[in-house]
Amino acid sequence: MKKSLIIAICVVMIIVLGASILIVLNNNASSVTSIAAQYTYKVVNTYPHDTSAYTEGLLYYGGFLYESSGLNVTYGGVSTLRMENLTTGAIVKEYTLPSQYFGEGITILNNRIIQLTWQSNIGFVYDENTFAILGNFTFPTEGWGLTNDGSQLIMSDGTDHLYFLNPTTFQQTEEVTVHDGNTDITNVNSLAWINGEIYANIWLKNEIAIINPQTGQVKAWINLTGLPDEAASELNPDAVLNGIAYDQQNNRLFVTGKDWPNLYQIKVVS
Repeated sequence: MKKSLIIAICVVMIIVLGASILIVLNNNASSVTSIAAQYTYKVVNTYPHDTSAYTEGLLYYGGFLYESSGLNVTYGGVSTLRMENLTTGAIVKEYTLPSQYFGEGITILNNRIIQLTWQSNIGFVYDENTFAILGNFTFPTEGWGLTNDGSQLIMSDGTDHLYFLNPTTFQQTEEVTVHDGNTDITNVNSLAWINGEIYANIWLKNEIAIINPQTGQVKAWINLTGLPDEAASELNPDAVLNGIAYDQQNNRLFVTGKDWPNLYQIKVVS
């Protein structure tokens, strides 16, 4: 009886151990989810950037940089919409938002500048040339990043969602979930449309995600570790990477951060 009992116990232990090993292996396999390519960068040029600009939106258009800076009266500042000289950093044109609004992402489409605000559920439409306000629109989520694909607006709200909006009615037409394999990517922030793909800052990370706009799949990551200005980051922990702009004509990619003293032209490398 004792011998039979010992054999039975051993068999049970082997079965339990085998099942545990399978569970661990399965968990490890499911945790390795990234299917995206991995890139790094090379700095090509460095340009001045206003350290008072809490960058929320950035784009390059018609030979100039356009920037949306955040903050409002609650955070002891104001938000602006700016047109800037790339080489000198000088402000060519500027509009200051009413103090209650916290400016966020911007884009230009159909000769209009469109700017989101953070938690006010309102966006503003400006004349491209004069910065005169042409109107406004509402949306149900927070406003973070904004870009366009030439026909639709594309908006982020700090979650793992991207929303496509009709640029005339501002009604949502579709949405995708940003993911890398089976991992959803949250804190999607500033956006840029570059050669049929969406480039996105991920808030608090020194990485840019390159996203398939049809599926939301992250196709690649650009690791920008080492790029942030140490002085800005040490003085202000909120001075994080944010802001992507692309010069289509000359194939130039620019990045900066909140309150950074520099804007960088980078080349993406393997």
